[in-house]
Amino acid sequence: MLFVYLGAKHMVTGYDHVLFLLGVMFLLTRTSSVLLYASLFAIGHTVTLLAGVRFAWQVDPYLVDALIGLSVAYKGIDNLQGWQRLFGRPPDERLMVLGFGLIHGLGLATKLQDFPLADEHLVGHLLAFNLGVELGQILALACILLALGWAAYLGWRAHLTRPVNVALVAAGVALFAGQLVARML
Repeated sequence: MLFVYLGAKHMVTGYDHVLFLLGVMFLLTRTSSVLLYASLFAIGHTVTLLAGVRFAWQVDPYLVDALIGLSVAYKGIDNLQGWQRLFGRPPDERLMVLGFGLIHGLGLATKLQDFPLADEHLVGHLLAFNLGVELGQILALACILLALGWAAYLGWRAHLTRPVNVALVAAGVALFAGQLVARML
């Protein structure tokens, strides 16, 4: 039960994950799209979380967290149609969400590897942590969707598009730079 709690706590309090989810969900209006993108993100982070811990991948947590920061900035730029303006068309959003899910999973793996995990309980702890991550993601996603729905209901959503996504870009760049500075110290 401890690992379920730790996984859920990490996802709900992991502002980088929550910001990325906000960016992914911000412009979606169909339930099928929400389910598709949430599933792609979950598949991505589940694969690298499980593989990273199970096979003891040693990745630099600062660099992974820097890339996670870039994922937040990427999503803000994408929502502002920055990639469309720069390149004529945006990258395939499904592949990008899956790919960034893989990076976010490496971040989760580096956090879980900080705990002493005995080999005989590794699989159980790993699955419990991942279950917690998914429960935390559902909770975070529910809060995001409620807030976005409320903003749409009040007629604010269109007015919030630019400031929220500019804030995502700024936060992502700050997270990226902060992790690089922390890595150098």
